[in-house]
Amino acid sequence: CLSTLYQDPEWSRKDLQDAIRRAQSTVSSSKAGAFSPERLKYYFQELNAMEISGRKVSFTDLWGLIVEYFLQQKEDPSKLSDQQEAVKWAQNPYPIYAAVNVRPNISSDDFAEWCEFTPYEVGFRKYGAFVRTEDFDSEFFMGRLVQKRPEPRICFLQGMWGSAFAASLDDICLKVVGIGLGFLDSFKDVIKIVDDCRRFHFRDPTRLKTRLVIPGGPLLQVFQDFFKSRVTCGETFNFMQGLYLHRDYVNIKKFVAWRGTHLDAFPNRLTPMEESLYLVDGGFSINSPFPLVLQPERDVDVILSFNFSWEAPFEVLELTQKYCEEREIPFPKIKLSEDDEKKPKECYMFVDDDNPKAPIVLHFPLVNDTFQKYKAPGVKRESEDDKSFGDFIIGAKDSPYRTLNFTFEPYDFSRLVEVNRYNVLNSKDTLFKTLNLALQR
Repeated sequence: CLSTLYQDPEWSRKDLQDAIRRAQSTVSSSKAGAFSPERLKYYFQELNAMEISGRKVSFTDLWGLIVEYFLQQKEDPSKLSDQQEAVKWAQNPYPIYAAVNVRPNISSDDFAEWCEFTPYEVGFRKYGAFVRTEDFDSEFFMGRLVQKRPEPRICFLQGMWGSAFAASLDDICLKVVGIGLGFLDSFKDVIKIVDDCRRFHFRDPTRLKTRLVIPGGPLLQVFQDFFKSRVTCGETFNFMQGLYLHRDYVNIKKFVAWRGTHLDAFPNRLTPMEESLYLVDGGFSINSPFPLVLQPERDVDVILSFNFSWEAPFEVLELTQKYCEEREIPFPKIKLSEDDEKKPKECYMFVDDDNPKAPIVLHFPLVNDTFQKYKAPGVKRESEDDKSFGDFIIGAKDSPYRTLNFTFEPYDFSRLVEVNRYNVLNSKDTLFKTLNLALQR
């Protein structure tokens, strides 16, 4: 993932084949050890130590520790601020990670505020409020640091950025080791799920509804007791607490106060009035963080959008268009034919000819179209092995690329990498046309 790539300060100056090989090794390795008794004991010790230190521990933190094993299979001491080494000389593209701030018991469709994480700062452009990355999760009041706490390890941020999975830990364990975390069933009613994860197609409709359950034991009882009443979102100290907005904030386009039922319309319900932030996976709002790059200060000319949703390849664009219309942010109209919706092509260009301030969006749906017949642009498949390699349906019922499948066979991994590589190379002319158009605007 992006955050592991940036652990190497010189990654973009090297041949990416090494990074791809490392990713394949990680993805192809067994994840069963993540749920071993030794690992569960490590999780509890880490979470318990965090709570003793005064941190607000959530279910998302457990997921972060599981992600740590999935990606590293060992303890990862790195922090987000460590990535300053990878960008301080502008040697790599600047990484921006995303989460959204939500409110318990309010749908993320009705309220979601984008929070950006970078190696140098964390904050909300909506409020113009940021803190140093090293100070994230410390306590602030009225803009002053009142209780310094250690910066969380990056695995806990990864758990937050991918927290949609935290509500499906039982399914993940079932998929990885063949047995479910039975202790989760006993307190599902006291875990507040922020949103309905089924909208992300996490449930596998082809899977049988039978499951084995881990027998109860002292360790599982400890987990059950530990997580009662905790939420699945990453609850953290609100560094904006006590700040007050000018009374004319309602005229700022970043706020949708004009929609009378929105929380923005009520000054006493704005986030600076809250004690905690509830940060979750940005996918609960828009499954691609367009709002973070559409800030006017960033003056973006071209956005390359890579979509990995099976059933709604253009949903992120349509949701972004709606988001931008509500806030008067320049963004091209997303116009599609019925054929595009049913059978997407490899690349789409969306441009607003009347507004040069609107970025040009190049959108790449996850499809296997002409790759089935061509192993490279203009080079047909001839051997039976070549034809077999390209002959697969990404969204098939028995697809190895389902959301909850965290382990790929090397062959399947290579197919996925190559089809995406091909789709970009096959769209070279469109890409060059887009860049030339952006230069002329």
